[in-house]
Amino acid sequence: MTEAQDPALLQRWNATLRAARTGHEGPDPAPYGRNLLARWAEPQRRYHTVDHLRAVLDRIDELADQGGTGGELELIRLAAWFHDAVYRPERSENEERSATLAEKALAEAGLTPHEVAEVARLVRLTVTHDPAEGDANGELLCDADLAILATDEDTYGGYVRAVREEYGFVPEDAFRQGRAAVLRQLLALPRLFRTPYGAAAWESRARRNLERELAGLEP
Repeated sequence: MTEAQDPALLQRWNATLRAARTGHEGPDPAPYGRNLLARWAEPQRRYHTVDHLRAVLDRIDELADQGGTGGELELIRLAAWFHDAVYRPERSENEERSATLAEKALAEAGLTPHEVAEVARLVRLTVTHDPAEGDANGELLCDADLAILATDEDTYGGYVRAVREEYGFVPEDAFRQGRAAVLRQLLALPRLFRTPYGAAAWESRARRNLERELAGLEP
């Protein structure tokens, strides 16, 4: 989806960057937003699309409305914009490349070194979705990114199918083994969701979805 198809999302980006650099001068946010939207609309994507970006931003807002933030909300939103900005299903370094992109772009766009470093740290945290206790920024971003796991059965099924399409180049047996390993890693976490609201509203349904999918993958 391009800017012309979703000008509201570009406006969200513009507002977020301006709010994040309050008191600091910087260039027009729009070209950075257009670049990001073009990345999120790349043809190899089936799940990690503009729709996923929008969903994560919406869940950040939902968590913030429920008192789930004690952190730096605009930096969390910026991290959401960058967290899958570089995405090639066949590569394993997407989060690192996305974090590097954030470091370069946000330094140019007028953020302070602390702010740039925090956004990049949050992007890298989405490799494990396992923030340290008390990491308010990390807890909120990871909860928002994993919220898809707690959707209704039909929506979750669509997510699973989209992930499989992204990895269409992987043979079925290898995909099933790899996907099962990812699901086991998630289920092994003491808590999938770390904010009070996420834990209360999303944890049980997410675990049911993961367990059901895993059961379908195992012999």
